[in-house]
Amino acid sequence: MIESRCGIICSKCEYRESTGCKSCVNIDKPFWGEVCPVKSCCEDKKLLHCGECEIFPCELLNSFAYDEEQGDNGMRIEQCELWRDRREHENNKKLFDN
Repeated sequence: MIESRCGIICSKCEYRESTGCKSCVNIDKPFWGEVCPVKSCCEDKKLLHCGECEIFPCELLNSFAYDEEQGDNGMRIEQCELWRDRREHENNKKLFDN
């Protein structure tokens, strides 16, 4: 299940309950401000998450993933790769099952 555009696992977020956040795939704007550039980029491109982008991982996602204060040392990038690979596997399976 896709929980975010950038690969953050929202179900493990310490702010989820206190802010009432339902993850960025289910809200119009993030709880921390008016806009999230990663969320906006994905939605403008009609992508579920960054891993579906042809320029993944881009400079924007890298800057978030490796930010000294808010970054996660690339874990969100790895998660997007997992979501992408899982979807590709499911699509290939459907092709062979038909």
